[in-house]
This record gives sequence, structure tokens and C-alpha cells, in this order.
Amino acid sequence: MPAFKPFARSRWMHWLLVPALLLWLSPLVWMLLTSLKTRTEIFDPAAGWWPQVLQWGNYPAALSVAPFGTYLINSILVTAGILLAQLTTITLAAYAFARLRFPGRDLLFGLFLLQVMFPIYATFLTNFITVRELGLMNTLWALMVPFVASGYGTFMLRQAFRQVPQDLADAARLDGCGHWATLWYVYLPLVRPTLIAFAMISVVTHWNDYMWPLLVTNSEAVRTLPIGLGLLAKADSGADWPRLMAATMVVSAPLMLVFIVFQRRFVSSFMHAGLK
Repeated sequence: MPAFKPFARSRWMHWLLVPALLLWLSPLVWMLLTSLKTRTEIFDPAAGWWPQVLQWGNYPAALSVAPFGTYLINSILVTAGILLAQLTTITLAAYAFARLRFPGRDLLFGLFLLQVMFPIYATFLTNFITVRELGLMNTLWALMVPFVASGYGTFMLRQAFRQVPQDLADAARLDGCGHWATLWYVYLPLVRPTLIAFAMISVVTHWNDYMWPLLVTNSEAVRTLPIGLGLLAKADSGADWPRLMAATMVVSAPLMLVFIVFQRRFVSSFMHAGLK
């Protein structure tokens, strides 16, 4: 009987999670079904959730409203560029704050964390003036430069570095490793789940960013996918909800795929957050 209790507890926990799963999936299901309806069915209470005839033509029609191919390439370039820059800067900064000793380290780290305490919108004016003075307006660089560093990512990775036993670093030093080799061969392999977790947060944040690209771009050649969704929502004849939901499904699909592929790493990073 005692051996049965953990199994029963686990089974009941799964049953309790089923309603939460259905609640989480309901917006996605609604969005998918709406993308396959006609505009008339959406506002018809008698139509129900399921479309009478699946309107697969909403997808190519939505993607033809704006150059979504260009928007997709721009979103990939901007998101990947920001991610690579952030992984580089937060890794070096977190290692310095976690393992190096220098005057004013703790004070500098506290000042660095001020970035986390201010909402991102509070820095838009300063960043906008900086980008304009650098002559980067209406370029992909304008979308990336303000986000090459992350206070949250630095704090997150610093805490992970501090959980690595110092004995491993000392052993690497005895083997002749300098700071670069120790960071590359000792620290980074051990904090890989944390890096993946931050990478997913960064990708989701900048893939979905709407306000900043809207402020610093005015050409379709450098705009991103969320701007394209805004064009569908602001059509002259009103929002075309089936096509808007179809485009939203296309924009959301890469994020869903990324999460499905890396979900184990993402969960693992939080499971080991407090373990040494």
C-alpha cells in the first residue's frame, strides 16, 4: 500500500493538471479555428466554434496583404543578432561579477541591475535619441543595438556561475587553464540549461516586440512580423479577423516549435536553480 501512494498521488496530480492544460490551450484552439472561418461566421452566435467550411485560403490571403517574407527574414535576423550579442555580453559580465575580484565589483553590479528595475518603455526616448544621433534610423541595427546587453540575463547567469563549485575552477587552473579556457570548458557546459532558458526568453521577447520597431522604422524593407500583424488589424475596412488570426498563427508557430524542442532544457534550468 505505501508503494501505491506515490503512484496514486502522481495520477491525481496529472488529472488536476488536465483542466489547466485545456485552459492554456483554449486561446490557441480559438485562434486556429478563427483563422479557418469566414468573417460572417465570427460574428454569428449560431455558428459555434467549429467553422462550417474550412477556409484554408485565409492563410495565403493574409500573407499577401504585406511582404511577410521580408518581415520574416528581418525578424529572424534581428532576433538572432540580439540573442548572439546578449549571450556574449551576459556571459562575460556574469563571469566577471561571479568569479573575478576587482574594486567596486558589488557596487557596479548593483548599478548594472538598475536596468532590470526600470520598465523598458522608460528607456525608449533615450534609446531613440541615441539611435538617431548614430544615424541608424530605419535600419536593422536600430532594432538590435539598444538590446545587446541584458541586466536580467547577467543576473540570471551570475547566479548560475556562483553555484559551480570553486574546486572545479581551481583544478582547471592547476591544469594550466586561464580565464578564457576555464569559462569555456568548465563554466559554460555546467550552466547550459540556464543559457537555453535565457535564450528562449530573449527570443520570445524580441520576436514579439512591436513598439520599438514601430518607432525606429518606416520602411517595409526593415520592418518585422509584428508590424505586419498591425497592418492587418488596421485595415481600412476594419480588422479582418480570420486573416489576422491566420497571420498570427504563422508568426506564433516558430515560437511554439522552439519551446517544444527546448522545453526539457527550459524546465531543467529552473529545477536546478537552487542546487549546488
